[in-house]
Amino acid sequence: MNIVYMGTPDIARVCLEKLYTEGFPISAVYTKPDTPKNRGMKMAMSEVKEYALSVGLPVYQPATFKDDAVYEELKALAPDLIVVVAYGKILPQRVLDIPKYGCINMHASLLPELRGAGPVQWSILNHCGETGVTAMYLSKGMDEGDIIDMRKTAIDPMETTSELMARLAVIAGELACDTVRAIENGTANRVSQDPAKATYAPMLDKSMSPIDWTESAQYVIDHVRGLIPWPVATAELDGKNFKIFRVEKTEKKTEKAPGQLVELNKKGLEIACADGDVLIIKELQAEGGKRMNAADYFRGHPITI
Repeated sequence: MNIVYMGTPDIARVCLEKLYTEGFPISAVYTKPDTPKNRGMKMAMSEVKEYALSVGLPVYQPATFKDDAVYEELKALAPDLIVVVAYGKILPQRVLDIPKYGCINMHASLLPELRGAGPVQWSILNHCGETGVTAMYLSKGMDEGDIIDMRKTAIDPMETTSELMARLAVIAGELACDTVRAIENGTANRVSQDPAKATYAPMLDKSMSPIDWTESAQYVIDHVRGLIPWPVATAELDGKNFKIFRVEKTEKKTEKAPGQLVELNKKGLEIACADGDVLIIKELQAEGGKRMNAADYFRGHPITI
């Protein structure tokens, strides 16, 4: 079976590596064009491109599939199957029609829940107890295609998006291999999604960052966990702006209003939230500074309680 692979970030790299090391014949890898990153704005390749080049796989980086030349180039590769994982581009119908066995996608949610660009983040932001990876056929509608298989996993109460994504990448890689084998053997399932049960996971943006301390303790924790690694939760503390990377529950109660500082101690900075509960900020980053332990930061930068 001739496979063309399409993906961009690390979760896609993990899946590509799993398919490649399991011996699946991959004739080409498609990934998004290189982009400028960091302060120097140097052009950087995607994680998928980096891995593909390291093992000698041909890499294609078209800006769009609307270009007839790009379409013909892909068609000339004559893929039997296209495997897509977090590619970051919408494939037009004429591309979906190229491979004999269609185009399949590993989507990091339990479809039809959390269709869209940010399923892992929203599984935490929506306070879900479990998530997973769904193998599906791509169709014209966003994440609306028929389901082939699904793998579930519980979400740890303190797990960040970055940590959960790393676990889901491993699950996705194993599921991708099993799905390709099932398609090859003619045993792949095909189950329609129920649109009435669909929920959505839109892209995140920096407007979501500020913490609402009037929320419950767990909701604040989920907010912080869900926004790592980007755009990261923020809070104003004693007139200064901080990125907040970790908050934890305490057993304390307070009569102070949500958002007011309670105590600074060797464990971190305590702050009031809803229902008189007290959270402790464990890790933060001041503007222009580096991420560090909150107690260590305030030891050198006194704060008014």
